[in-house]
Formats: sequence, C-alpha cells, structure tokens
Amino acid sequence: MDRALEELFVEVYTKFKLQFYSRIFNRFETREASLTAVETFCIEVIHALGTPTISEFANFVDISLANATYKVQSLEKKGYLTKERSKTDRREYRLVVTERFFEYLSFNTNYVDTVIQRIEEHFTPEDVTTLKRMLNEISTELMSEVPHYEKA
Repeated sequence: MDRALEELFVEVYTKFKLQFYSRIFNRFETREASLTAVETFCIEVIHALGTPTISEFANFVDISLANATYKVQSLEKKGYLTKERSKTDRREYRLVVTERFFEYLSFNTNYVDTVIQRIEEHFTPEDVTTLKRMLNEISTELMSEVPHYEKA
C-alpha cells in the first residue's frame, strides 16, 4: 500500500505528540508536574525561541504583553526561567530557561533519542545521511516562517 506523504508525515508527527502528551499526563497523575498545560506550552515556546524578550514571546504566540508577563512571572516563580539583562541593550531582559526546565525536558527528549537510535539501526548510513539532509532543508528552507530552533 502506497500511502501519501502527507498522511505519513502527519502520522509520525502525531505519534511524537501523543508520546509527549502521555508523559505529561503521567506526571500529572503522579503529582510530579508543577506546570499547567498552558505553562508547559509557554516554556517550550520560550525555549524554542532561544532567549526572547517578553515582547518577542507575546508577539510569537499572539497574546497581549500583560498576559505574556503574567505567564512569564508564573514560570519564573516556579523556577523554570529567569530574566537576564541583555548585553546589547541594557533596557531589555531576555528570558532564559533554567536547569529545572532541562530536567523537565529530558522526559520528552528520551523518546526522540530512542527513535533516532532505531532509525540508525534500521536504515543504512546513506539513508540516515539523506534523512538528515532532508530534515535540515525542511527546517531551514521550507519552514522559514518559524524561528530557527537551536538545541541547547
């Protein structure tokens, strides 16, 4: 059966999301979670944007500056991010995720690591190189409207 590229892409993307959501809900169940679902999305966006200002974060997620400030203050109180004065413009502050965020993040990246390991075991080195090239081009050229994500 030859399935459409779109169908296969959505299926893989959905499986990553489902694995992520399953782990988030598991943390809620065991009472280890200190973030609400919205806070989880906010801190992930802030991390993916690098070290945005509150305004840059608010603009990207299309919420008011007041709402963004409230969310940032909550994340700061919970220890998931800090505000650091910009080195280039001393009037602005950059949002920087903390070690606590990286501890939280590890429960999602573990599954990505598992899938990558399976890919490297299942496919030839040439196929893996082709996949890497394609993913790089998709990220940098075909998804240019989304900020470039740099893994910390």
